[in-house]
Amino acid sequence: MTLEDAARERGVGLSTYLREVAATEAKRLRRERIRAQSRTVGAYVEACAEAREFYSDWGIPSGEGS
Repeated sequence: MTLEDAARERGVGLSTYLREVAATEAKRLRRERIRAQSRTVGAYVEACAEAREFYSDWGIPSGEGS
């Protein structure tokens, strides 16, 4: 299947289809980057007593003020 075929199946022009594909991929890459950064922070917090203490001071959200 070609890109033109995929666009035709969706009932849009090729340029519209390519913009949609690019936007979807950009979102996926952004989420992937955020998850990787979160894993890095988590590993740092796990390995560093000072970081663990910092986060423990924040506590667990209680839902107060909701």
